[in-house]
Amino acid sequence: MPKNKFQDVVFTIIMATIMVYGMVVYNVALNTGGVTGATFVAALHELPIMVPIAFILEFFVVGKIAKALAFSVMRPTDRPQFITYAISICICCIMCPTMSLVATILFKDTKTFGTWIQTWAMNFPMALLYQLFYCGPFVRLIFRTIFREKKESQAPVAAESEAA
Repeated sequence: MPKNKFQDVVFTIIMATIMVYGMVVYNVALNTGGVTGATFVAALHELPIMVPIAFILEFFVVGKIAKALAFSVMRPTDRPQFITYAISICICCIMCPTMSLVATILFKDTKTFGTWIQTWAMNFPMALLYQLFYCGPFVRLIFRTIFREKKESQAPVAAESEAA
């Protein structure tokens, strides 16, 4: 969807923020045993740390790897939405273990290999489903709203009305 570097930065910031917030809410709920109003507030405290990490990882490293992996099974001529799904799945497959490791190191009391694997295993199904069905479509809607493209059909209509 992004057409240039600026749009790519904006898209990645929006995606990282919404994805990280959703996953932090999920992890806070797991740690506290449920979801309350306080869960959503508590999740805000990790955003200043986790969003920049997610942005840097996705923008500079993971996005490129994920696209290469996706295009190892997809062709550029395939339906655009399937290409989007493939890239999203590949991003989740890389970002989830990476961000789970970061969260284990920064926020878990027990910083062991087992804790990381458990965190990753608990996060992966949620991250994948959240990305494919909620976060991804929502972020693409926000992005399309911000960067509306003029339809080509509007130009000829305007030219015809000026000629008359």
